[in-house]
Amino acid sequence: MAAAAAISAPPGPPRLALHLHPSPSPSPSSASPLPMRALPALRRRLRPLTTAVRAVKQDAAVWTPAPVSAVGAATADGSIFHVAVDLSDAAGLAESYTAPGQYLQIRVPSGGGEEIKPAFMAVASPPGAGARFEFLVKSVPGTTAERLCGLRDGGVVELGAVMGKGFPLERITPPDAAQAVLIFAAGTGISTIRSLVEFGFGANERADVRLYYGARSLKTMAYQDRFKNWESAGLKIIPVLSQPDDSWKGERGYAQHAFLRAKNIVNPSSTGAVLCGQRQMQEEVTTALVADGVSQDKILTNF
Repeated sequence: MAAAAAISAPPGPPRLALHLHPSPSPSPSSASPLPMRALPALRRRLRPLTTAVRAVKQDAAVWTPAPVSAVGAATADGSIFHVAVDLSDAAGLAESYTAPGQYLQIRVPSGGGEEIKPAFMAVASPPGAGARFEFLVKSVPGTTAERLCGLRDGGVVELGAVMGKGFPLERITPPDAAQAVLIFAAGTGISTIRSLVEFGFGANERADVRLYYGARSLKTMAYQDRFKNWESAGLKIIPVLSQPDDSWKGERGYAQHAFLRAKNIVNPSSTGAVLCGQRQMQEEVTTALVADGVSQDKILTNF
């Protein structure tokens, strides 16, 4: 595979010059403060200048090109894909990924076609996994995600800087600080949970670590081939299906509903949670946990 050439940082933003035409200085006796009624108009005149400066800074973002090393279906229905990007020529970018739950922007060069807005995506592979980033991508028509899923080995993507602080694991560390950890994920939100589980957070040293994983059906549920390894790392996995077929004997509905039916929080002061998925799910779980005495500080998200 041909290595992607490194690019230098783009030139800095153009200087915005303000040409001020001097006017005669008023004498001390004639000087007067700016009337308060004039301030709103002055702010309106300055606002376009501020907006222009922000736009220049945004356009000056550094993008790192890198080749795709693998693209393949992650679910049985083909709606979600694994995408792996080779960072052999971008060691600095790989090393900047230090915490599960961090994310970045990714785009596919248009090649002269229509430009599409970059996508924000969490890195699914754990930090320190080598010179590659892996992503879990749901194909949505007309988006960068669709272009990513349509790439083949050797295709080139462009990656922005790694962003965010990831999950603040220090709040549930050491394991005695949270002997129970309840994990919730829905859809492609499982990608950040994969990075957490495979990075390691002492699950085997805790009494109760449950993963409530919601999907429409088994055909849309990614990472089933990793469940056995995750369970050996100390997780109890509870799949929750919102649209299962008649043969399904497990939990039905949404991830938070399965938890609310079971709960079983033995010691709220020693319980933590990790959430990644739809806002409604996160809000419902957080409300229930706090009502049962779990500290808000131990309910972790990656943003």
